[in-house]
Amino acid sequence: MNALNNSIIANPELAPEGHLKIEWVRAHMPVLNKIREQFEKEQPFKGLKVTISLHLEAKTAYLAKVVQAGGAEVTITGSNPLSTQDDVCAALVEDGITVFAKYNPSDEEFKALNMKALECKPDLLIDDGGDLVTLLHSECKDMAVNLRGGAEETTTGILRLKALEKEGALAFPMVAVNDAFCKYLFDNRYGTGQSVFDGINRTTNLVAAGKTVVVVGYGWCGKGVAMRAKGLGANVIVTEIDAIKAVEAYMDGFAVMPMLEAAKLGDMFITVTGNRDVIRGEHYEVMKNGAILSNAGHFDVEVNKVELAAMSTGKRTVRRNIEEYQLKDGRSIYLLAEGRLVNLAAGDGHPAEIMDMTFALQAMSLKYVNDQYESLGKEVINVPYELDEQVARIKLDALGMGIDKLTPEQAAYLDSWAE
Repeated sequence: MNALNNSIIANPELAPEGHLKIEWVRAHMPVLNKIREQFEKEQPFKGLKVTISLHLEAKTAYLAKVVQAGGAEVTITGSNPLSTQDDVCAALVEDGITVFAKYNPSDEEFKALNMKALECKPDLLIDDGGDLVTLLHSECKDMAVNLRGGAEETTTGILRLKALEKEGALAFPMVAVNDAFCKYLFDNRYGTGQSVFDGINRTTNLVAAGKTVVVVGYGWCGKGVAMRAKGLGANVIVTEIDAIKAVEAYMDGFAVMPMLEAAKLGDMFITVTGNRDVIRGEHYEVMKNGAILSNAGHFDVEVNKVELAAMSTGKRTVRRNIEEYQLKDGRSIYLLAEGRLVNLAAGDGHPAEIMDMTFALQAMSLKYVNDQYESLGKEVINVPYELDEQVARIKLDALGMGIDKLTPEQAAYLDSWAE
C-alpha cells in the first residue's frame, strides 16, 4: 500500500496484464533466477535504498524484483518516455516497488519523474544513459548524500561518466556494465540486431529484403544491426568516422562510404553512434522519396529533427510511430518513433534471454559496489572478469552445456616460457 501511495503511474488497474508479462520473461531468464536465489539467502541489500532508471518494461521489472529480493527498498523510473509500459509499472507497484513512470510524458514531466525517483536519497543506483547521474551532479546534488555508487547500462552513459571522471567531477564510483564481455558481445550485438528489426518490421510492415539499409556507426550495436540486415536480405552500407571500424565493416562484407554518399542510396537508415546530428539537413537534401529513418542510440539527437522540420511543409502521423515529413520539393521522409530508440519505443526491446545476461551483470555489479564501496575510488570501474565469467557459466549451465578444463600439464605449459 505504501508503494501505491508514493508512486506516480498511469493506471493501477493495468496490473494483471503487467504481471503476466513479468512472469513470461521470468520463465526465460534462468541466470537472473539463479542470482535471485542467491540474493534471497544472502540479503546483500538489506536495509538499503536502490534507485533504478532503465527502459521500464517486463525484463527491467524482473531485475527490480531480483534486487528487491536481496532486501532492497526499490524505486524505479523510466529512461525513455516511449519505452515505459504502463501495465508493467502497475504490476511493480502491487509488488511493493515505488514507481515514477508513465508512457509518453512531456519532457518536463519526464524530468520531474526522474527527479522524484532520487528523492529517497538512494544508497545504490542503476542508470541508463546517465540521466540520473547527470541530475545528481547538477540539480539534485543533495540527493547523493548516501550514494555508495552504481552501475551504468549503456555506451552513451559511459561516455558521460568518463567526461565527468576526466574533469575530476565524478562524485561516486560507477561500474561500466556496458563494457563487460557478457554485455557488448551479446546484448549490444545480438540483442540490438534482433530488436531493432523487431521494432522496424512491426511498425512499418515492410520487407527488408532487397532494400538498401544504411547502418550509421559500426560499434558492437552497429555490427549486430548490419548482421541482421544482411540476414534479412538487405544490401548494407556502413558509415563510420573510425578508420579501423570502417575496414572491419569492409572485411565483414559491407559497403563503406561517407554519409553524404550513402544518403543518396539508402531506403532505410539506422543510427547507432551515441552522437548527435549524424543524419542532418545536407543528407535530407539528397535522400530518396520515401526514405525511412530510425535510431537505436540512447538519445533522440542522432537524427536532426529540427532541420528535418525546417525543410518540410508539413508533418503527419501515417501509422503508429511513423511520422511523414513532407518536404518542400514534394518528397516524403519517414521518421520512426520520433527518432527515439526504435527497438524499445516501437517494440519490446531485446529478447529476454539476452537481457538475462545483461541484467545478471547489473545485479552482480550492484552487489560488488556495495561490498567494495569503501575501497573504490570516484571513478568509472570495469566489471571484474570473475563476475563476467560467472554470468557466462550460469548461462552455460542453464543451456545444459559444459566446457573443457585445462589439464595440470596444459596450465603449466601456458605459464612457462620454456618449451
